[in-house]
Amino acid sequence: MDTSEAASHSLKIISKLFAGDISSKVGVRLWDGSMWPDALPRPATLVLKHPCSLRAMLIPGTELALAESYIYDAIDVEGNMEVAFTLADRLLETTADWKKKLGLACGLMRFPKPASYLQNRRGSARLAGHRHTVDRDREAVTYHYNVSNEFYRLFLDQRMVYSCAYFQTEADGLEAAQLQKLDYICRKLRLKPGQRLLDIGCGWGGLVLHAAAHFGAEARGITLSRPQAELANRRIADAGLSGRCRVDVADYRELDREGGYDALVSVGMFEHVGEDMLPVFFSKAFGLLRPGGVFLNHGIASNSQRASKKSPDFTDIYVFPDGELVPINTTLRAAEDSGFEVRDVEGLREHYTMTLRKWVENLETRHGDAVEITDETTYRIWRLYMAGSAYYFDTGKNNLYQTLLAKPHTCGSCRLPLTRSDWY
Repeated sequence: MDTSEAASHSLKIISKLFAGDISSKVGVRLWDGSMWPDALPRPATLVLKHPCSLRAMLIPGTELALAESYIYDAIDVEGNMEVAFTLADRLLETTADWKKKLGLACGLMRFPKPASYLQNRRGSARLAGHRHTVDRDREAVTYHYNVSNEFYRLFLDQRMVYSCAYFQTEADGLEAAQLQKLDYICRKLRLKPGQRLLDIGCGWGGLVLHAAAHFGAEARGITLSRPQAELANRRIADAGLSGRCRVDVADYRELDREGGYDALVSVGMFEHVGEDMLPVFFSKAFGLLRPGGVFLNHGIASNSQRASKKSPDFTDIYVFPDGELVPINTTLRAAEDSGFEVRDVEGLREHYTMTLRKWVENLETRHGDAVEITDETTYRIWRLYMAGSAYYFDTGKNNLYQTLLAKPHTCGSCRLPLTRSDWY
């Protein structure tokens, strides 16, 4: 099949697959400049860069194949990447029907075999050993976070807070919203000067810095990423807070200060724990707290009505290896079984949609810098994963919860205020 035949054949398949309401949101442009359904501007344009593009996207019939078609440059997406996920959903629905897939495959096999046009310096995640051992978890976290501190600076706020922000209004900028999140968490914990705070999975130390500087806490953070810890401790020293604040490279299972903390917090780390390890995680947290202490767990949850994954997907292989999302009811059950009392659960799904959109916008604006620091494929992986995450939060496929847990005294009392009014 020559390139002109491939273009004509591609347009016929596209017309069958993409017809309907999708055409008002996403247009298609072929390698020879051909447009479908017309040349009118749309929120997003899917660019088929090679005669093999449709075959690369659709023959496997998986989310992973669609993702790899983009990250390895068989296709591109111009405009709003998030909008393109409506097209991806349509394609996955079509290829899930084996009769439709069989009929489609006959036409797709006429295209040339796909090849990789970009190289990924990082490669895909290849982890050794049993899932969620300390060593393997350290390897998984290192794979994601050790891309480079400079890369993350491109799209995060100045404090480098890599988790859902908290927006008072839709007009809030990312800097203000992340500061509001840090402050909101400290108020939920009701931190007081001199109290001992442990942040499990502290990232670059934004929260421990804030808690020490503005609430007078004696704050310690732990992370499995050495570059994160090194940068966090430099920032702590620059702020003159080394006497009250520090970040260590450690796994939560390695801590042994029983009853040593007045408050615990974990923000955006919970997704790495794994469902089978939830009893260990919450039991460890319970032991680290003094009676009457509180633990704020901030993490992503899957929608309980979503079907479980049958095989590793794009995120598992290229973004967060061994990450697991569980429904909120699973989390609460594990927390209660460990002895905690659930005091508050707040859903912040819309806030994460807004946060991710701002990250994607920042990354796209710094495309050239991202490629210079890493490579084109790494840039595409993060653009795809963050835009896709925004889509999943916006459509309710995922949620984000802050759960406040308390460790009761032996008498059963938690001695907490009767209302939440001081939080606001």
